[in-house]
Amino acid sequence: MPDEGALPVDEMTKSGEGAGDLGRLLRPRSIAVVGGAEAEMVIRQCDKMGFPGPIWAVNPKRAAAGEALCGRPCVASVAELPEAPDAAFVAVNRHLTLEVVEALAAQGAGGVVAYASGFKEAGGEGARLQRRLLEVSGSLPVLGPNCYGVINYLDGALLWPDQHGGGRCERGVAIVSQSGNISINFTMNQRGLPIGYLLSLGNQAKVGVAAAVEALIDDPRVSAIGLHLEGLDEPGRLARVAERARARGVPIVALKAGRSEAGRRLALSHTASLAGEDAVVDAFLARLGIARVHSIPAFLETLKLLHVHGALPGRAIASLSCSGGEASLMADAGVGRRVDFRPLSPERREAVRATLSELVAIDNPLDYHTFVWADRARTAAVFSAMLESGYDLTLLVLDLPRADRCDPADWEVTLEALVDAAKATGRPAALVASLGELLPEAVAERLIAEGIVPLEGLDEALAAVEAAADVGEAWALMAGGGRPPLLPFAPAGSGPVTTLSEWDSKRALAAYELPLPAGQRVGDAEAAVAAAEALGYPVVLKATGAGLAHKSERGAVRLGLADAAAVREAAEALLPLGEALLVEAMVPDALAELIVGVQHDPQLGLFLLVGSGGVLVELIGDRRILMLPAAPEEIEAAIRSLRVMRLIEGHRGRPAGDLPALVAAVQAVQRYAVAEAHRLVELDVNPVMVRPEGRGAVAVDALIRLREED
Repeated sequence: MPDEGALPVDEMTKSGEGAGDLGRLLRPRSIAVVGGAEAEMVIRQCDKMGFPGPIWAVNPKRAAAGEALCGRPCVASVAELPEAPDAAFVAVNRHLTLEVVEALAAQGAGGVVAYASGFKEAGGEGARLQRRLLEVSGSLPVLGPNCYGVINYLDGALLWPDQHGGGRCERGVAIVSQSGNISINFTMNQRGLPIGYLLSLGNQAKVGVAAAVEALIDDPRVSAIGLHLEGLDEPGRLARVAERARARGVPIVALKAGRSEAGRRLALSHTASLAGEDAVVDAFLARLGIARVHSIPAFLETLKLLHVHGALPGRAIASLSCSGGEASLMADAGVGRRVDFRPLSPERREAVRATLSELVAIDNPLDYHTFVWADRARTAAVFSAMLESGYDLTLLVLDLPRADRCDPADWEVTLEALVDAAKATGRPAALVASLGELLPEAVAERLIAEGIVPLEGLDEALAAVEAAADVGEAWALMAGGGRPPLLPFAPAGSGPVTTLSEWDSKRALAAYELPLPAGQRVGDAEAAVAAAEALGYPVVLKATGAGLAHKSERGAVRLGLADAAAVREAAEALLPLGEALLVEAMVPDALAELIVGVQHDPQLGLFLLVGSGGVLVELIGDRRILMLPAAPEEIEAAIRSLRVMRLIEGHRGRPAGDLPALVAAVQAVQRYAVAEAHRLVELDVNPVMVRPEGRGAVAVDALIRLREED
């Protein structure tokens, strides 16, 4: 059995463009199997699923003995096949795999699943063999090596050497995974999710995630795509493919392992401390319009929602249940979620009230009580009134009783009423079971056929709504032209890194219109006093120099100096700490402090960070990450999502801050980063002081590190 772990693959070692068209491999009309037990299992699975095309078996020992493989006569070599197969499953040892793949490439086969392990994941000789595999395969698409292969439930073509739990369908989601075992688990779900394709990629020697997605979106029977990722490769190509998926209306959701906040090594900035690798991946996927979830149940429920209703245009949802307890649980489940249980308008409130007893309190979530229980027409009227209220999705919370001990007849009436209401209004609806075991698979499949999404678990249902809305919002921004193209990825150079002094950092950013406090750089105490007199008291005095990355921690900053004596004393104390002194005017009316930073991710390139700033920036950890360049509305939305936004809005009677000026300051930092992307290592502007409305925002400290150009 191949190892399950996938390896990150350098984008330059493989390319779907150089791996040929995957269409024949994914949708074969003929299949060849090479090997013994695993090859026989592939034939069994294809027969079980009703694959209509020919399947040829290659097994020298059985051919010599005149034996068949699962009813198919065997030939001794690929050369003896009647014609080049569209797809081949190769399950021989790693050395023979090379010979067989080379022969299939020469014959003009459509694609290969390389099952064997012992390649790059084994290191040493295995890595050499994987490089050789790339050479002998030429333009032939190869999945793996070290992978399970492909399941195509749409056409009954399974290049899959193990059990699985799925069945034929006419339309369904596609799942791309880097793990064979988890792929099997996906097929075993009993949630009603129709799976059209499942691909296990293994080592991704030639075909990676982006190439797989690109091939899948060409099939109009694919309703949505799910990615189970252990790493990201080919980010540039994935960005291009995600745009094609949007244009074709195929939403994508990702379940990615690795949520730990790994700190940046050999970095000086606060941005580096705050921006864990996983947070950057989140930002990258969000920029591509790929929603991210963090559990297998949420992944499957999101795929169901996307399959039935596609991306949601917004987050406004309504909830119905015949129990106050369920209504309360649903309301609680929404706390902290990016969903909106928007209240009914007065007009819609009266429309709903007209369908119910006067004893029912009309709210959202709505407990409609049991006054209409088991009355299909009256229940449908209640549901229709809520569905017509303009929500992006209306959810009915309903747990069916276990059929082996109870009579579900009355619950069936409620199901039929929901179907009636959805058909009558044409509005998107969902049924949510708080317990997954109380939504039988047959019922889930029936609801999907009626255009209603069956969801299991309150938390998972709302996670799915969040994800579907994330895709919808990203698509709207992409389609509207409000989002500039991603900055092209460029690997970091190898030259030495130079850290600019605060003075030099600020001068560089000032050229891009970043607002700064008035100030001067001086070399001695008397010059500092003269500068302070010119600026007017109070002033700030700092030691400045390339080696002073965190001045507050080294006592290199003195605030609120109110006279010449205080400046002179501070200057004499600070001069030994740096190369010069920086004298600046105080910002007297700051309402909030933010950090704005740019950092270079080794895989994904430059990204922008905005967050709560000041000396406690890492402790607070209140930040958002955006890929560069970000649109102004994205920057503003990121700021508005921060906890510090409460101060900017005007907390407890304080004046509101100048949010437009803050957004403009972030854009100035971004302009510098884009212009210097070829050599920028990291950048911190911390803090940016937000002043009251109309008075602007001021950057009072800055750090820039640049790589010297080769």
